Amino acid sequence: MRARTSIIVLGLALALLPLARAESAQPPAFATAQRIRVIVDNDFGGDPDGLFLLAHLLLSSSTDVRGIIASQHHATGFYGHPGTPAHAHEQASALLRLVAPNLAPRLVLGSATGLADRQTPADSAGARLIVQEALRDDTTVPLYVLCGGGLTNIASAYLLDPRIASRLRLVWIGGPEHPGHAQPPPGAGNVEYNLSIDRLAAQVVFNISAIPLWQVPRDAYRQALVSTAELSARIDAHAPLGAFLLGSLDDLLQRAQGSLGEAYVLGDNPLVLLSALQSSWERDPSSSRYVELPAPLINDAGAYEPNPAGRPIRVYTTLDTRLLFEDLYAKIHRFDHPRSPTP
Repeated sequence: MRARTSIIVLGLALALLPLARAESAQPPAFATAQRIRVIVDNDFGGDPDGLFLLAHLLLSSSTDVRGIIASQHHATGFYGHPGTPAHAHEQASALLRLVAPNLAPRLVLGSATGLADRQTPADSAGARLIVQEALRDDTTVPLYVLCGGGLTNIASAYLLDPRIASRLRLVWIGGPEHPGHAQPPPGAGNVEYNLSIDRLAAQVVFNISAIPLWQVPRDAYRQALVSTAELSARIDAHAPLGAFLLGSLDDLLQRAQGSLGEAYVLGDNPLVLLSALQSSWERDPSSSRYVELPAPLINDAGAYEPNPAGRPIRVYTTLDTRLLFEDLYAKIHRFDHPRSPTP
């Protein structure tokens, strides 16, 4: 009987050994080099999607974040929060303390005002950071400037030194639908939201500069729609980063007294999709779709005017939201629960 019991115990131990090894094994490292340099420019103190963007970007190992610009929002603010770069700086600082305190010195202020005209830069630490990084001659790593709000700082950088146009790529979340490619949403305002922050700056970028541009207009960025139920299920509200991000969104929904519904557009996160999440070979955001169009002119009313002679720009039409959101959830989980497998 004892011999038989010993054999059974030994058999169970051998059967469980692979499971024990699997539980103790470390996940693969998936070595990733920093393939691009990034400067991110956002009104982090307004719509909380800017904070989701910044967290996502900071957790993306293929990016070398060279600068973070806290930019202005509308002077009227956003649901009771001020629209100042100082407030944006405060919100971004809180996130950096949690996720990447070593990058705190790279957080700078953008201009507190829009352009006064199309010839004069609104000088700021943010605009000068763009110029300084773009004109470096000690690296060949591509530089992306990721803008999720107004274009004041990148336009000012160009006016300070137009040479930057050949040394960076701008990815911008903003602008209305392009005629023939999409229709405005019901109740759309006269001017798309981000463009309206600084129309003169948009005119500098579109009408005057030669800056290479990938545009994510309103019809595309509105595809980054996620329900609050999904966010609650996929992000741990009791873990540090999850609590910070979900808390920022809940604060807005409370301020809006529930009027914003049960789904929210994380419209700035496509900036990570189009920069960090590029294909391994023939490097490109290969799972999202775009059309190439001549850059239109932007008139004083904030609308497009045809410009057949305009430089070619990418206009994204379809975003890979599966890759975008699954990557966001996985990276937040890995940060908050480094020893737990992603659910």
